[in-house]
Formats: sequence, C-alpha cells, structure tokens
Amino acid sequence: MELNGKLERKLGLFPVVNIVVANIVGAGIFTTTGYLMGYLGNAWLMLILWIIGGLIAFCGALSFGELGANFPEAGGEYIFISKLFHPLPGFLSGWLSLIVGFSAPIAASAIGFSKYFVWAFPDIQTWLLTDRIISNDLFSKILAILIIIIFTFIHSRGIIFGAKIQNWLTILKIVLIVGLIATGFTIGNGSIDNLTGNSLFSYGFKDWKPIGLSLLFVMFAYSGWNAATYIGSEIKNPAKIIPRSLLISTGIVLVLYFLLNLFFVYAIPPEKIIDEPEIGGLAAGLAFGKTAETVISLLISFALFSSLSSSIILGPRVYYSMAKQGYFFSFAAKIHSRFGVPYASVLVQGLLAIVMVLSGTFEQILIYMGFSLGIFPIIAVLGIFKLRKSGKSTLKMPGYPYVQIIFILSGILMLILSFLERPYESLVAILTALSGIPFFYWFKRKLN
Repeated sequence: MELNGKLERKLGLFPVVNIVVANIVGAGIFTTTGYLMGYLGNAWLMLILWIIGGLIAFCGALSFGELGANFPEAGGEYIFISKLFHPLPGFLSGWLSLIVGFSAPIAASAIGFSKYFVWAFPDIQTWLLTDRIISNDLFSKILAILIIIIFTFIHSRGIIFGAKIQNWLTILKIVLIVGLIATGFTIGNGSIDNLTGNSLFSYGFKDWKPIGLSLLFVMFAYSGWNAATYIGSEIKNPAKIIPRSLLISTGIVLVLYFLLNLFFVYAIPPEKIIDEPEIGGLAAGLAFGKTAETVISLLISFALFSSLSSSIILGPRVYYSMAKQGYFFSFAAKIHSRFGVPYASVLVQGLLAIVMVLSGTFEQILIYMGFSLGIFPIIAVLGIFKLRKSGKSTLKMPGYPYVQIIFILSGILMLILSFLERPYESLVAILTALSGIPFFYWFKRKLN
C-alpha cells in the first residue's frame, strides 16, 4: 500500500459521461414523484419544477465545467472552495461530502433497490422463512446493507474494473428508462386527463414553502451533475472532457426526467400517485399489467445499482484529496499498490452508508441530504467571479455572469423555503456541516 501514491489519468469522455449520468439518475427519479405530488397537488406544477431543476443543474454544470477545467484535480467543491476562498469552507464541504454528500445517496439508492426488489417479490420473506423472525422494514434494510457491501468490494478492486461494470449498469438504466417512456406512451394504458383536475396553485406564502421543499427533492434527483469534478485527477485531457461530460450528461438527464415524469402522471391517476415511493413499479403495473409491474420493478431495482456504484467511485476521491493536503486522516490518502484506488476511503464510506441506512426514514434521509447538497455548490459557483476577476481562468464557459446569478439565487431561495417548511431536517444538515469546524482546526494544528 502506498501513502503518497498518485491517481492516474485513465478515463476518457464515454466512461466519464457514464459515471456522471449514473450519478444523477438514481433513487431520486424513481422515488420522489409521489412525494412531490403530495406536497404540490398539481401535476403541471410538478412537471414545470422538473424542467426548472434541470435548467438550474445545467447552469451549475456550465459553472463547474469552468472550475473543473481550471482545477483538474480530485475533490470537486473541496478543491474549488479551498483554492478560491479559504481551506475552512473547503474542508467543511469535504466533511459534508463524507457524512452526507456520498454516503447518503449510496444509502438512498440501496434503500430504493430494496424497496423495488420487495415490490417485485412481495413474498420473498416467506420464501426465505424470515417473515416471523424480522420485520419487513428490517429485512429491507438488511438487503440494502448487503448491496452496499458488495459494491464497496467491487470498487476497492480498481477504477478500470469498476468503470467497466459502471458502463454496463448505466447503459441498462438508460435503456430501461427510454424503453419505459417509449412503450408507455405507445402501447401502455393511461390517460392525458390525469394532468387535469389537480388542485390549483395560489400565490400565497404558504404555497411557496412546499414549492421550495419540492424543488429540493428535484435537485436531489439532479444531484451528481457535478460528478466529473470529483475524479478530475483520473480524467484524460480534463480541460476538455470535464466541461463536455457535465453538459452532455445534464442535457440528457433533463430530457429523460421530464418525459419519465410525464409518463408517471399519464399512467397513474392523481389520487394514487400521492406519497407513493415505488412510483416506477406502480406506473408499470397500471400501464402494462401485473407481470410487467414485477419485471420492471425488478429492472428498476437493478438499475439503481448504477447510481449507488458511481457514488462509491466518486466519494473516496474527495477524502483522498483532503488527506493529501493534511486536512483529513492520513489513511484516506493510501493508494492500494495493486488496484490503484484509495481503498481505505472506499471502506469508510461504505460503513457510513450502512449507518445512514439504519437511521431515519427514507423521506427524512432525502430532505436531510437534499438540503446538505445545496449549500456548498453555491459557494463554489461564487468562486467563478473571483476566478474571472483574477484573469487566471484558462477556460471561460458561456453565459457569465447570468448563469452563475441564476444558480446562486435559485439555490439560496430553495434553501430558505425548505428550511421554513422542514426546519428539523434542515437544521440537522446545517449542524452537520458546522460540526467539521473543530476537526479542521485539529488537522491544521497537526500540520503546523
């Protein structure tokens, strides 16, 4: 094992796009639509929010494309904020990535897998003779933990091996989504009337708060649009590939998300869609019948492996960068002598994801995670102004400064409205970030 080993530039555009798409398209799109309809009660408003969320993510991708080209290193926001502002907020972004940014999405994808798997095989506990020993909820969590363990092992065996598996998983996921959309509108049962008859939106403040919370869920589903910047040290020609991969991936996902949600609303009557987490399985059952519901639920459960897998690839590269600079435990910088991955970081992240699975409800994890993930990208995008002012930007992406202003203002508004609607989960997210402050000064004192 090497403490001072280096990550090698091995990844081209196709695998990077695959990793970014896989990181975006995860549990969020297959689980949040029912919650959104519960908050909003209006299908058209929900569909509009999916478009708005995609445009915000695209603004973020333009900004992070420029940042990633100028700082082509592993670490994402941690590197950008540390170099453009100060190591403390940079450290806190990495700290939040460790606890929430990647561990929580891994947990959410694993839970999403178990929910869809059990939806496909509702009698599985009876078959395994566990129905009288453990509850359904505990069985679902055990299944989720088992999947985390399997993929943690896979990605401790090297980036090329992991990327090959990642490519196939992402292709499966995209084929499934495109197939579901195409067949759903051509031969599936449904009604365009499901788009009408919903509650109307009023412009009172009480209606804006759930919109903020809903947009938080939407942005969680889009989270990962910045994924290429976390593996900058392993990308060939990063100045070209990082911005291209972010823009291509975000554009693809925006179109897929809108059409998939349109299919959900088309297939499911409004009264059945509200607060339904297994939205994909329900839509398939109503559109194609019970057999298709089982098959597609099973395929969705396996498709969620792709996002879980990509998060396990990306997260450890942040902790690796922090440790290399002395702002994290030294074990995180250890590179396996044979497989060339930060193996200790991979294992620690897996353990944190397991803890996340065992704590809180699925909805609470989504809100906590969504709020947490919205904080530091705003600060990173603010860094574009400082980078441009210094005259040191080696790649200037189009849209400046309007793209950055849209991203920053929409992000701040979303956080404020979400805090007012769900203060408990939001406050826990803020305290989680601030809990890293004493650790930062402890690591800093060790450096001096």
